[in-house]
Amino acid sequence: MPLLERVTGELPGCLGAALTVGRCDRPARVLAAVGAAEVLAPAQLAHGGPVAIAAATGEAVTTDDLFGDPRWPGLTRDGVFAAAPEAAERYAGVRGAVALSGPWDDTGAVVLSATLDRPPGTETLAVLRRFAKLTEVTLVVAEAAIAGDPDQTLDLLASRAAIEQAKGAIMAVRRCSPDEAWQTLRRASQEFNVKVRELAVALVEHLGGRPLPWVEGSREIRPGPAAHDAAERLWSAFTSLSP
Repeated sequence: MPLLERVTGELPGCLGAALTVGRCDRPARVLAAVGAAEVLAPAQLAHGGPVAIAAATGEAVTTDDLFGDPRWPGLTRDGVFAAAPEAAERYAGVRGAVALSGPWDDTGAVVLSATLDRPPGTETLAVLRRFAKLTEVTLVVAEAAIAGDPDQTLDLLASRAAIEQAKGAIMAVRRCSPDEAWQTLRRASQEFNVKVRELAVALVEHLGGRPLPWVEGSREIRPGPAAHDAAERLWSAFTSLSP
C-alpha cells in the first residue's frame, strides 16, 4: 500500500507499518502491512500489543519496548519469530511501536501502526496523525466503491465530517488531543447506546442551534431523541467541568 510505504519513509527509524480495522461485531483484521509489520501486526492481534489495544479501545498506544512491555506478556520475540527465523534476523532491531486509532464506522475503528528501531519520540504520533486522516478518507472511498453504491461515498464522507466537527468541539472545551476527543466520543456512544455518527451530528446541531445542512444527493443523518439527549447531557457535563 503506497500510503504505508510513505509512512515508513517519513517516520524516523520505522521498520514497518500496518493498517488494521477493528469492529465490535467481528475480530480485528490487518488490511495491509509493509516491512516488519507484516509479521508483527497479526502477532499483536493474536497475543496483545499496541495494535490490539488501539483497535479495542480507540486509544493511541505507544511502547518503548514492544517485546518487554508488561501490558502484553504473551507477545515475545521468540514466539513471534519461531515460524519465521529469517524475519527474526531481518528485524532484530525492533524496539518501539505505536498504534493510532481513528473513526471507521459506527461499529469500530481503523488503526494505523508503526514498528520502530528506537523508542517513539514526540514526532512519531504527529507523523501518524498526518497520514491517518488521509488513510481514513481513502478507505471510506474504497469501501463505497467496492459496495457499488456511489451515493455511499457522500454519505460516509458526510458522517466523517460530522465526527471531525464533534471532535473539534470536544478538543476546544476539554483542551485535549484529537485522540482523547475520539475516545470520548466513542465511549459516550457506547454509554448512551447511540451510533457514533448520530451522536456526532446531534452534538454539532446542539452547538449550532439548528439542523446540519447536507450535500444534495446524500442521505441525511437525522439523530433521534436518544442521540439528541445524549449530546445535550454530554455537552452539559463538559461545560460544568470547564473553568
